[in-house]
Amino acid sequence: MELANSGTAGPEPTVSILVADDDRGSRDTLAQMLRDRGFSTITATSGEEAIEITRVELIHLVLFDMHMPRMTGLEALQQVRLFNELLPAILVTADATRELIRQALQAQVYSVIPKPVNKSVLLHTLARALKTIVPSSKPAVPNPES
Repeated sequence: MELANSGTAGPEPTVSILVADDDRGSRDTLAQMLRDRGFSTITATSGEEAIEITRVELIHLVLFDMHMPRMTGLEALQQVRLFNELLPAILVTADATRELIRQALQAQVYSVIPKPVNKSVLLHTLARALKTIVPSSKPAVPNPES
């Protein structure tokens, strides 16, 4: 697990996003892209690690890679849903078939983003997904347009 804060100061907590991807390059690129926009990021190298992190850390949104060893992003999300039904999740995949999208929607994934990830699509989707957080616990959301 790697925790990286955005370095932004202020009275409100920063949005914390978990990036779960077994590919180091993809994981690091996504996390850096988010940190550059003011998000706090935590990374996980597997679905199992992502589940454990969501049990102990305050996470506002999870980005799951679909294809990871031992456990897919959807399988990890199903486990997370057992103790956190409302956590917004986005699935990232190079294999966005109709069947996978159907399964993702059934698992209440907010959105499926194809790889390679388009920065604008990711930031726009994150902004929309974070609006689903309960208003009383809503942290400061960085402006993805800046």
